[in-house]
Amino acid sequence: MTTITPRQTCELLERESEALLLLDCRTPEEHEVARIEGSRLLPMQEIPQRLDELEPHREQPIVVYCHAGVRSQRVTDYLLQQGFTDVRSMVGGIDRWSVEVDPQVPRY
Repeated sequence: MTTITPRQTCELLERESEALLLLDCRTPEEHEVARIEGSRLLPMQEIPQRLDELEPHREQPIVVYCHAGVRSQRVTDYLLQQGFTDVRSMVGGIDRWSVEVDPQVPRY
């Protein structure tokens, strides 16, 4: 399974916050508008050139999110093709996170 809901992501963060990498693949401008606390920004278009930065997380759980879930699914597929073992895309992205998990995160 390559997807996870925002609620499931929240539960995973509560259980495995140390091991889990929450990866924001949006642009820096989007990240400034709204972000999930503790996430790491790595824009989708930079991932191939900066893949070595993710190497320490190769065997750890990674949840990728974007605005609505399209870009994060592409990044998830790419990371799985590169041999990362536990990568999931957050369905509905940060927009759905704002609705279901944390209404303090602005919607845009």
